[in-house]
Amino acid sequence: MPIFNSGGKSQSGLTIADDDNVINFLNPDGSNGKYVDARIALRNSDVYSVIFQLSSDLANGRLVAESSRTQLMLDNPTVTANAHAFWQSMFAQLLLSGEAFAYRWRNQNGIDSSWEYLRPSQVTPFLLEDGSGLIYNATFDEPEIGVIEAIPQSDMIHLRLMSRNGGKTGISPLTALTSELSIHDASNKLTLTALARSIMAPGILSINKGGLLDNSMKSARSRQFMQQMNDSNSGPIVLDDLESYTPLEVQGNVAQLLSQATWTGAQIAKVYGVSDSIINGQGDQQSSLDMIGNDYIKALTRYSNAITSELTNKLAGNITLDLRPVVDPAGDGYANTISSLAKNGTIDDNQAVWLLTKSGYFPEDMPESTPANDPPELDQKGGDQ
Repeated sequence: MPIFNSGGKSQSGLTIADDDNVINFLNPDGSNGKYVDARIALRNSDVYSVIFQLSSDLANGRLVAESSRTQLMLDNPTVTANAHAFWQSMFAQLLLSGEAFAYRWRNQNGIDSSWEYLRPSQVTPFLLEDGSGLIYNATFDEPEIGVIEAIPQSDMIHLRLMSRNGGKTGISPLTALTSELSIHDASNKLTLTALARSIMAPGILSINKGGLLDNSMKSARSRQFMQQMNDSNSGPIVLDDLESYTPLEVQGNVAQLLSQATWTGAQIAKVYGVSDSIINGQGDQQSSLDMIGNDYIKALTRYSNAITSELTNKLAGNITLDLRPVVDPAGDGYANTISSLAKNGTIDDNQAVWLLTKSGYFPEDMPESTPANDPPELDQKGGDQ
């Protein structure tokens, strides 16, 4: 049982072990470690497309806090990158590994000063012996910091997806794609080999008459024929009656291999709960654009709830993630909804204008409207001007 010392107090921690190790999708036997290396996973174009779009859209949403101090921290979490880059990195790691970590650096008063992104391979969580919480060992890249042991869970932002140990750790979605991506990798190798072999020989040069030729003579004639082709400057090849040349074509089964190599894209999209149309797949041919958009919003909401639940638990007050800038960037959909509510009498015109101004659809300094049927202004004597 590992024993950690923090601030002069002894704390014992129990190793948190899941039923199975998280499997690297390019290493099914798991011999290279527990976590998925983003540099390796993102070499797959379909994985990169899904991770980039989901993490970017989640980062495009706005985290909203009840406290102004917490809001300032969410808007400027780190000193080494801008807020969008920090949050997209956190969300991308969450989608890849099922977990994402950030250490909360605090001042002497316990107020957050900055957060530092940590790779999952830098952090090891442990369960306190009495089961009252978690502690973490973290290895920092900065040599002056090194290793910090027994970090209390209140000092660590720990985002998690689906878990099999009560939410203590997360499971990488890529574990469900181990077989598919292994097949995809093998299919790519097979396709490249088939393509190389299909164009290895451009054609067959036959000697119709003239007896048997040994291997050296056949090789010499092949080199002479290729030299003739090069010297002809892409012109026609002249052969006598003793020879015939038959060009080869790429075999049809190679084209079938190329088409079969795309099927894993739909599997990747399925695991992340989105339509494969976002990675240029076929998608659901029976679904409209609105239906696909609604399904995508549901997928974003699943991930956003995992994010806001952790932030609400660790920070003061309730934290929400406003995805309206993602699903309705121009605000036209929201404006149409407010307009419909006003027409139906659910809200009055003043409330509709207030909501649209609050959302940023109308500018704050927009002048008040003037009724079209206002009577003409009168002079001080009461007569018409």
